[in-house]
Amino acid sequence: MTLAAVAAAAFTSMTFDANAAKPFPGTLQTGETAGLATGAPLPEGVYFVNTLSFGVRDTNPDARFLVDVPALVWASPYSIGGGQIQIIGALPMAHLSARGTGFDEYGLYNPFLAGAIAWDLGNGFGFRWLSGFYFNAGDRDLRVPATTWRNDAALSYTADGWNLTANLTYAWTFGTSNYSAFDSTSNGFNLDLTATKTFGKWELGVVGFGSYETGLPNGYNAAGIGRSKQFALGPLVGYNFGPVILQSYLTRDIYAKNQNLLGTKADGKETRFWTRVIIPLWSPEKPMAPLVTKY
Repeated sequence: MTLAAVAAAAFTSMTFDANAAKPFPGTLQTGETAGLATGAPLPEGVYFVNTLSFGVRDTNPDARFLVDVPALVWASPYSIGGGQIQIIGALPMAHLSARGTGFDEYGLYNPFLAGAIAWDLGNGFGFRWLSGFYFNAGDRDLRVPATTWRNDAALSYTADGWNLTANLTYAWTFGTSNYSAFDSTSNGFNLDLTATKTFGKWELGVVGFGSYETGLPNGYNAAGIGRSKQFALGPLVGYNFGPVILQSYLTRDIYAKNQNLLGTKADGKETRFWTRVIIPLWSPEKPMAPLVTKY
């Protein structure tokens, strides 16, 4: 297990208030776990993980969305049923704008807190179940105006320098605020996929992610808003500076439907650049070995 595995525990997610733009399904920003072996247990310790991304979606006018997710992860020495207990907390920030509209908002997004249990299944395989909540707090014009219960199931293969991972998420929203344009908020599925290989300190590969919106809020049909769905692909590169690890990837939608963000073009595709840094803050063990891509 390598230090980069910790980032798999630290993901959080973004969305938009229905008053301002089309929300991502179930609050989750698809692609946030791409590049990570979310199914693998972590070395015991405390870690700081920061994921920063910037995307532009062709929605006439273009929607521009910057997301910064600073997170703390505690990989505990405790277990349940042979699986390691993990605690994850994050205070994400977001900046959303649309050219020519006058809309330009920056602030705190819904705070996130979750617990997870990760099992080492042997022969390079690992499985993790995560469950947590996005709280109805943060900037009124950016946050989801509801509480979201998020559940993830992740399966990873990390032997021989490989990271082959599928992370499936379903999220339910409830307790929608009165100021929302609709009386409920969206639920949905997200699937993040990773296929990378390490070569010494370098990691190379490809990532993909898709989403499908369920549980449309009342009033969406009357407003002409359909069920959103998309799928994106792109290359990833990572480098282990020991002990700090950096990753970056560039993704582009190859399919997008009903993704209108503050614009009139419902099927606009997004191009997004991602960076991630992983820093160990404390560990009772000796320094981690060089990156072997077991994220």
